[in-house]
Amino acid sequence: RDNNFYYIPGEKFRVPEPLNGYQPLGGAPHPLADGQFDENPAKWTGNGSRKAQPDFNDWYETVKVNYGVRPDGTKDFPELPEGFGQKDYTAHYAYWQDKDVPDSWKKFRDIALYWTEMGVDGFRFDMAEMVPVEFWSFMNSSIKTKNPDAFLLAEVYNPALYRDYIHLGKMDYLYDKVELYDTLKHIMQGHGLTDNLPPIQKGLADIEHHMLHFLENHDEQRIASPDFAGRAEKGKPAMVVSATISTSPTMAYFGQEVGEPGAEDPGFGSPTRTSIFDYIGVPHHQRWMNGGAFDGGQSTPEEKALRDFYRRLLNFTITSPALMGEYREIHTYNRAHTEGYNHRVFSFVRWSAAEKLIILANFDDAEAYAFNLELPEEIIVEWGLANGQYELMEQLYGENNGQLKVAGGTGKVAVKLAPLESVIWSVK
Repeated sequence: RDNNFYYIPGEKFRVPEPLNGYQPLGGAPHPLADGQFDENPAKWTGNGSRKAQPDFNDWYETVKVNYGVRPDGTKDFPELPEGFGQKDYTAHYAYWQDKDVPDSWKKFRDIALYWTEMGVDGFRFDMAEMVPVEFWSFMNSSIKTKNPDAFLLAEVYNPALYRDYIHLGKMDYLYDKVELYDTLKHIMQGHGLTDNLPPIQKGLADIEHHMLHFLENHDEQRIASPDFAGRAEKGKPAMVVSATISTSPTMAYFGQEVGEPGAEDPGFGSPTRTSIFDYIGVPHHQRWMNGGAFDGGQSTPEEKALRDFYRRLLNFTITSPALMGEYREIHTYNRAHTEGYNHRVFSFVRWSAAEKLIILANFDDAEAYAFNLELPEEIIVEWGLANGQYELMEQLYGENNGQLKVAGGTGKVAVKLAPLESVIWSVK
């Protein structure tokens, strides 16, 4: 149990056979690029391959750490008691104090606490679902005991495991990748439906504050890359929806706000991404950096306009009380009742005691829309709106303002949306 790795007894590690003409360093001569690596006995790879010569796509540059799980899947550590998902990190920390845990747990805890002592106040855990949730309870409660404000973010891509890693593993945030991100990507590419968004939000409502929203990161393709959307502007309606649909935090990846396409051939990775595995320039971002002035002095007009959009949106989201309040989708109602409203448009409302918002996004890059958006009776009642007219002030650019007309228990707004346009209306 306290051996930190998994071995393949009696066999030496053999470097995988390359695919698709891959050559280390692009074929440049180097004494270490000889196809040899001395490891005897061979270890399992990071993704669990048990071959002495793994496949080229296995994670052979990493090894699988033994967290106390035997090759047959049985556990050599205590499991958390029933009901511990409802307990805070202090109870989790106390639970582990008299428990005998695997050696690897102690080493990783000590590494994290070392960096915490050095002032590091956040950790991002790669592929956390490949590690037992009990370890994360042990690890994260230790970090939180040292720094209760530490920021803990993890990759967990199996939605069925989200709640275990949040409640039992004490993760602060998980990437909302396989549901919201993937769905928005398909919509942006033109082969997904906005009809798929309401069920996602409904299904995550109880843990929405723990789900990190994003449209780009080091693993995923740049929006502007041809394999994703081909134009950075196609990300604008998706960013409005992603940043305003819930109380979830929102991440913007560097260069996203100036339309970085990841077009260079970086060497290890392929174009379309800005990976952490390559040393490569990021031209759109570098133009904004402007030799260290960080003022966009070399940015193109298109890059400046896109960055202005992100500036307006993100600054609005951190000051809006409604975005920390209630949510109701009105998309389904309008799909059934509103002529001219279709699967390329999305709408919802957000509100608090101090603010009421109506939010619409047009995902189509060619078609403009004009229709009479309806607010169902339940929203009118919830908001306490009497019959009459209410001014709608647009919060991003202040240009596409509107008017909400309430009569007979329902509300209507005459909407005109240009291609890729979104509006955030505040009800006055």
